[in-house]
Amino acid sequence: MTHTRTLTEVLVVGAGPTGLTLACDLARRGVSALLVEKAGALFPGSRGKGLQPRTQEVFEDLGLLTAVHTAGRPYPRMMSWEDGERQGEWDLVGTPEPDPTVPFPAVWMLPQWRTQELLHERLRELGGEVAFGTALSGLDQHPDRVEARLTGPDGAERTVSARYLVAADGGRSAVRRAVGIPMAGEQVDPRPSLVADLEIDGLDRENWHIWPKAPGGALLLCPLPSTTAFQLFAQFGGEGGGDPQQPDTSAAGVRRTVAARTHLPDSALGPVHWASDFRPRAALAERFRDGRVFLAGDAAHIHSPAGGQGLNTSVQDAYNLGWKLGQVLRHGADEALLDSYEEERLPIAAEVLDLSTRLHRAGGVRAGGLRRGPRTEQLGLGYEDGPLTVEARPGLTEDALRAGERAPDAPLDGSVLDGAVLDGAVPGGAVPNGSVPKDSPRRLFELFRGPHVTVLAIGRELPELPAGVHGHRIDGGVAERAYGQGLFVVRPDGYLGLATHDPADLPGYLARLGLR
Repeated sequence: MTHTRTLTEVLVVGAGPTGLTLACDLARRGVSALLVEKAGALFPGSRGKGLQPRTQEVFEDLGLLTAVHTAGRPYPRMMSWEDGERQGEWDLVGTPEPDPTVPFPAVWMLPQWRTQELLHERLRELGGEVAFGTALSGLDQHPDRVEARLTGPDGAERTVSARYLVAADGGRSAVRRAVGIPMAGEQVDPRPSLVADLEIDGLDRENWHIWPKAPGGALLLCPLPSTTAFQLFAQFGGEGGGDPQQPDTSAAGVRRTVAARTHLPDSALGPVHWASDFRPRAALAERFRDGRVFLAGDAAHIHSPAGGQGLNTSVQDAYNLGWKLGQVLRHGADEALLDSYEEERLPIAAEVLDLSTRLHRAGGVRAGGLRRGPRTEQLGLGYEDGPLTVEARPGLTEDALRAGERAPDAPLDGSVLDGAVLDGAVPGGAVPNGSVPKDSPRRLFELFRGPHVTVLAIGRELPELPAGVHGHRIDGGVAERAYGQGLFVVRPDGYLGLATHDPADLPGYLARLGLR
């Protein structure tokens, strides 16, 4: 049996949404990363199928939002059934009000397996790949590296020497166990649940169908976009739990569950593509870092499916950690920058876990019980008390945008950007303050897109900046109304790091990010 040795900067264990997002982000930063996955292929099920507005913003920055929107669809209205009769429609998610600072206001439906396929395709475009069938068998930490032992699909062993290792290997994380990080949790619901993807004939695909009073427990069937399949979700044990029946995850068992709880005949139930059973639980790792090892996604926090928070919080973990690894490995930032990952993400995970648990217990899957709103969209989650946040403007009003919050988008029409008026049509064809190139950015998010740090000077002169920092002066328009006047450092993950009126505050803050 051969034994080889591989060198890489970052070893990422687990090719779910977390690991794939992180690998994409590292690849575009020029950081060498090895992404390994114990399974022989990507996860095949629909499971986490709702992409929140903030996650869509991340995917736009990573260059795959067009593919995500093409493959998915908005959430359909819920349709309640009883005794084979339709009981009426209702909305799981509300219709958002138009807001120029929020480009993607509605949650987007896409089955997890397809989200992962699109992330994998994007990773390959960026020059990366997944080593499937490769399992972690052990690791040792050293002052300057992690030595990880891997076993490949052919049984061959190899050692990977990496500057850092990221555990993205799920709720049963082998990495978390290897470094001995405890995870405390609770059972959210004693009743087991069944989730599966199957083909169904004779049921319209314009609604998400629910049988809230079905014998044995509520049952839902959701049409999955860009497929002919439906996702099944069924609770067992009825109200109050008791001694619940154990779900049968065989194809025949899945079809029996649907036939017993709905008006659909056996002849309407087709192939079952994937099935799993689970008991909803919430759990949080005691810490998200041990030396050179980081926990992300389900390896760090496990959610009830209520509110659609698990996958989205995991993607945000990767987005937070990726740029910090990039600044340390490519720009010479102090390794202390990596301490901010746990300091920022652990409180967010705890808050989101509390939200998803309360949503689950508020009504299960009864009609109206899981209606969602602004808190689930993750647009309001930020790092106002984080170690990288500096708010240096005195006398702010209560509703003012502050450092640590998400940097809003804004159309640039009506603004002056770097001396050029971006207002679409100017009477007489005159363009004061300079001409506007055809490829001029039309939104703030276009200025932020990419792995760089951005400095906005809004209603202020733009000072000289270090190499690699993108700086823009903006006057007027929605941008000035959203931000107010000042100098704003926009982190690579789209949050405001520093907000100030004094240019002298910039060099010291940017130096913390390795930008001098």
